[in-house]
Amino acid sequence: KLITDDADSYRYLAESIRKHPDQDTLKAMMQEAGFDQVEYFNLSGGIVALHRGYKT
Repeated sequence: KLITDDADSYRYLAESIRKHPDQDTLKAMMQEAGFDQVEYFNLSGGIVALHRGYKT
């Protein structure tokens, strides 16, 4: 409230973070979708994860 009056945006952000799969679950989803050599890298102390996979 101190920075913005747009509380709905913050609710959306919190909800989308809660619903997003964790690193291992997203990795498994990518493998199930046919990606090979799937791996992920935690960045910024685990706040961000970069996933990589190859589809041939």
